[in-house]
Amino acid sequence: MIVGLAAFAAVVGLILFLADRAPKRGRDVVQVFAFVLPALALLAVGLIYPAIRTTLLAFTNRGGDFVGIDNFVWMFTQPTIITTLINTLIWVALVPLLSTAVGLAYAVFIDKSAGEKVLKSLVFMPMAISFVGAGIIWRFVYEYRAEGFEQIGILNQLLVWFGGEPQQFLINSPFNTLFLIVVMVWIQTGFAMVLLSAAIKGVPLEIIEAAKLDGANAWQQFRNVTIPAIRGTLIVVVTTITIATLKVFDIVRTMTGGQFDTSVIANEMYTQAFNRGEFGQGSALAVVLFIMVMPIVIYNVRSMRKQREIR
Repeated sequence: MIVGLAAFAAVVGLILFLADRAPKRGRDVVQVFAFVLPALALLAVGLIYPAIRTTLLAFTNRGGDFVGIDNFVWMFTQPTIITTLINTLIWVALVPLLSTAVGLAYAVFIDKSAGEKVLKSLVFMPMAISFVGAGIIWRFVYEYRAEGFEQIGILNQLLVWFGGEPQQFLINSPFNTLFLIVVMVWIQTGFAMVLLSAAIKGVPLEIIEAAKLDGANAWQQFRNVTIPAIRGTLIVVVTTITIATLKVFDIVRTMTGGQFDTSVIANEMYTQAFNRGEFGQGSALAVVLFIMVMPIVIYNVRSMRKQREIR
């Protein structure tokens, strides 16, 4: 670490020295170029080159031979991979919707209430936990012991107390995917709540008072005034959570390892490439994941530009 910091300081010092010695006429251009060039180099090495290499590998087999679109044909013809794709779509459909809805409801109902800071801190706290940590915590929540043995999972213990039988929540398909989704919603709700709460507090009181004078009730004020006013924040929250959901890996890997029909694209990509040595098939999954993310990113950028033009 010390060597790395020393090297970083030396590079920055060299850049400053060369930029300061540049001719006065083009000094501004040289300084900008000198500071941007290292970032561009790191971007090329860490992002652009791997993306190009992954795309090329998606059209090769285990031996590195070109096989055309065989890996993509395999992806959409194998039942297990089709299940993986369906699971990913279920995650993308439910997690952003539930996280945003619960976060928005919490932000509205807790706003200006007694103990607001404490209540919001409790909801935001899961954001401080890594996905792996959250997966381990919820594995204990869902833990199963055979009937007759002491239950250590809180859900199964509650079932036993109410006269039911313990269930294998993480094994029984297809509901096990929904139980994994709960973990992601638990984490992302705090993120949605914080951003939406700040946006709601930024809505001008004059608009709300005008709506009250026009006879609008609380629901009409929320639907016709608050929601349009925080639309930009809603878009950011939904798209951010959607992108995070598309890339979800840690929760599935920690809790089920992708078994029992719970795998998603990111987990299957890792399994194919690093567990089975099928780098072509793993790369094909990575390319599909990238294609799924791109429309969301483009939509988010266009929406932000429109908001900026309005302002």
